[in-house]
Amino acid sequence: MSVLVGKKAPVFNSKAVVNGGEIVENFSLEQFVGKKYVVLFFYPADFTFVCPTELIAFQDKATEFQARNTIVVGASTDSEFSHWKWLQTPQNQGGIKGVTYPLVVDQSLNISKDYDVLIGSNEYNEVGDVVLVGEPKAYRGLFLIDKQGVVRHQLVNDLPLGRNVDEVLRLIDALQFTEEFGEVCPANWKKGEKSLKATQEGISSYLSEKA
Repeated sequence: MSVLVGKKAPVFNSKAVVNGGEIVENFSLEQFVGKKYVVLFFYPADFTFVCPTELIAFQDKATEFQARNTIVVGASTDSEFSHWKWLQTPQNQGGIKGVTYPLVVDQSLNISKDYDVLIGSNEYNEVGDVVLVGEPKAYRGLFLIDKQGVVRHQLVNDLPLGRNVDEVLRLIDALQFTEEFGEVCPANWKKGEKSLKATQEGISSYLSEKA
């Protein structure tokens, strides 16, 4: 798997559904560079089982992401029409009505390939043609991208394993803390807790206080 941490997030321009029902032709993360942090997450498919729990969980924390100057963006290999229909379907009927952050369309599979979360892969068949082997869907990949467009965190779960939205918020807090104060965040750090200086004296002091 590709490690994208420390590198510029792959650029894409694609259709998306925004604001819970508006289809746009040219959605790109480039519009947020220099302005906002981005949480880009991939999910396998619309109208499935674990996926709506994740998408709704991200929406439930919308004000907390906004408070951290962070935009959430979902992406799957479904069409814009599938996204739109799912967004119009009530939650008690398996839909995600009420979700307002962008849902990106990746029917070409190119975005999933660039972020290396595609389940299927291209291989040559017996006559030399390129064919997709495996499902044309994405694993549950998540990428935290800073305001310079650089990936600072990535996580990829297998299909049955839902993600923890509170952990995503904690990582944003940690990233923003280190950017502002220059100190580093130890294991299980949460906003408001003690950080440490990236020196031998700093770690010794921190561990002594924890003992």
